[in-house]
Amino acid sequence: MQIWVDADACPAVIKEILYRVADRMQMQVTLVANQLLRVPPSRFIRSVQVPSGADVADKEIVRLLEAGDLVVTGDIPLASDVLKKGGYALNPRGEFYTNDNIAQMLTMRAFMDELRGSGVDTGGPAAFSQADRQHFANSLDRHLSRQKRS
Repeated sequence: MQIWVDADACPAVIKEILYRVADRMQMQVTLVANQLLRVPPSRFIRSVQVPSGADVADKEIVRLLEAGDLVVTGDIPLASDVLKKGGYALNPRGEFYTNDNIAQMLTMRAFMDELRGSGVDTGGPAAFSQADRQHFANSLDRHLSRQKRS
């Protein structure tokens, strides 16, 4: 198992948590982005730069991931593709996308896009908080512990 990160929009504090996990658990963490990323020197951490363009990083992650891999992303369509390929998808706020909730999330995303397209100001996501960071770390730790046992 390895961890893939949709790194263009991933908060820096989440990347820091993942860097520590990579070294502590000796697990491969790969950040995929359309910009050059600096990552700490570690044989367990690498970055992949893809060309600019809509969903190029997402497509590369889906192409490379294997069943059982974990993808960290806030992108709902990418999470859907990850689940279809047998992977796990975790958002930076610590919530897992599942086969039970992904259809509803895709529907809500489409609805919000439609509202924004018609000129309605839907606001944005809440600011990333310390509680979000802690929730992510706890969810990640529980997932990795379960995977290690099985």
